[in-house]
Amino acid sequence: MKHHILLVEDETDLGNVVKQYLELMDFAVDWQQSGQSALEAFAATPQAWNIVLLDINLPEMDGFQLAQQLVKIQPGLPFLFLTARGEKKDKLYGLKIGADDYIVKPFDVDELVLRIRNILKRNQTRPHAIGNQATGNAIELGDMRFLKDSLKLVSSNGTETILTPLESDLLLHFYQNSNKVIRREDILHQVWGANDYFVGRSLDVFVSRFRKYFRGNDHISIRNIYGIGFMFSLT
Repeated sequence: MKHHILLVEDETDLGNVVKQYLELMDFAVDWQQSGQSALEAFAATPQAWNIVLLDINLPEMDGFQLAQQLVKIQPGLPFLFLTARGEKKDKLYGLKIGADDYIVKPFDVDELVLRIRNILKRNQTRPHAIGNQATGNAIELGDMRFLKDSLKLVSSNGTETILTPLESDLLLHFYQNSNKVIRREDILHQVWGANDYFVGRSLDVFVSRFRKYFRGNDHISIRNIYGIGFMFSLT
């Protein structure tokens, strides 16, 4: 079964090359050249897409805005940015809003295919990647519950937070390794499948988010272990 990719790229030459190469690699690709047309195509069949590739500098609606709209329609949607904007602040912002990856132009198309397949593999194994410590759909996290199938974190008062796929993977990894020191390198390889500067910064962004999600939950704490990693404590 082919995976369906929504490619959003306004540069005609690059869009053609990426589309043709991905199709040679046995992906089905719908190429849109503006944020608005991409939003309309996605909204028409939101369940049809396995992953979205987004440029940032797009006419009508930039890639950041488009990504946020797509995730509202389909929570947990995997997406990555393909962009000439290589500034650190743009990369960190892209990862902060939930991107699975951020690739700066010019890029190697074989590397792009590898990263796409890694993301799709993570999503195919979710939520079964969790070990024997958590069975069924729900995980108890103090006075909160995480519903793996819907990626929802539910507080005791019923407030729901929908996690991104990467947030879900990271939370499951923390849960599996709760109450012990977790090496930073192990987290990056197990959850992201890579260990570089921007993936490392993405991890820090996600940990900061988790601390906000669990604020007020006295049963959970996430502590930095200097030079090693983190400890996710659950009582």
